[in-house]
Amino acid sequence: MAKVLVALSGGVDSAVAALLLKREGHDVHAAYMRTWMNEEGGKFYGECPWEDDVANARAVAEKLEIPFKVVDLINDYREHIVSYLVDGYKNGVTPNPDVLCNREMKFGVFARKAFADGFEFVATGHYAQRRGNADGSADILCGNDPNKDQSYFLALLKQEQVRRALFPVGHLLKPELRKIAEEAGLPNAKRKDSQGICFIGKIRINEFLEQYIPEKPGKIVNTAGKILGEHKGLHRYTIGQRRGINIPSNTDNEYYVVVAKRFEENELVVAFDHPGVPGLYTDESFVNNLSWVNKPVTEKCELLARVRYRDASTPIVFTPDGNGGAHVAYKHTQRAIASGQILALYDGNVLLGGGVYL
Repeated sequence: MAKVLVALSGGVDSAVAALLLKREGHDVHAAYMRTWMNEEGGKFYGECPWEDDVANARAVAEKLEIPFKVVDLINDYREHIVSYLVDGYKNGVTPNPDVLCNREMKFGVFARKAFADGFEFVATGHYAQRRGNADGSADILCGNDPNKDQSYFLALLKQEQVRRALFPVGHLLKPELRKIAEEAGLPNAKRKDSQGICFIGKIRINEFLEQYIPEKPGKIVNTAGKILGEHKGLHRYTIGQRRGINIPSNTDNEYYVVVAKRFEENELVVAFDHPGVPGLYTDESFVNNLSWVNKPVTEKCELLARVRYRDASTPIVFTPDGNGGAHVAYKHTQRAIASGQILALYDGNVLLGGGVYL
């Protein structure tokens, strides 16, 4: 049996993860990660229920009779996650802080602290599965619940991180997990799942960015160059966005969506959402900063890919360029792929890794 530190978030998924590990006989401890949201809670992020999260996590640990502590990662979050998020939007891309958080924080800073304290593994409530291999390596598999599979968010993990990670609930369906929690009398068994980027709470992303990026108004134009309105700053928009443009639909009740951002002209380009609109629909993409969970893919081949968390896997032809990037050809046209987002790569239900859209 192993000494395991469980990252308790206050939610039911990580609570059941700790429960299952204890039932297996492991030496289970729990910790809550104190992040950016906590530092600003009384001022700007008052709606993020971190105090309630800590209380729920502590109550779970007391119910399970396992040691519990709060780990202060505020400065690490500012350095690794908040800066990444703000810099990304400043540079015109749409970053994914949840994916980076897993690599840099949960299985990065948090895990290193755990290992320094003598823990052998770090466990989370992710809906994903870990498979140990005969050669000592480990793979990440999709979670069994197709509606909850979170392997996408683990696409940038490295092998050294995966070997010492545990995902105890990945084999369960969500209703099964809830039933286990209720039967065990866990205090948060019926607690709702959290939504959004935790450290900025329930506020809109643009309200958060207003604290860091000044407005830079410019023209909103259609693909023919006709001026339709004015935007407050290109960082407020992403490809495929419909809401918040504030341009009325036409007589056929068609809505404008963002299809391009022209930074030199400071123009936001919009069009009606029709199949084949350049910039909105594409049959190919380029990714860089490729990261591999286990063995890298070095030759042209057919794979499965997930272009967004909630999207189904889609077949692709993957052609690496030898410099940490690749050309991706989709067998089915894709909509609204934004620079800075993550492409997750699969071989069947095995997560191979991921890259960042150019």
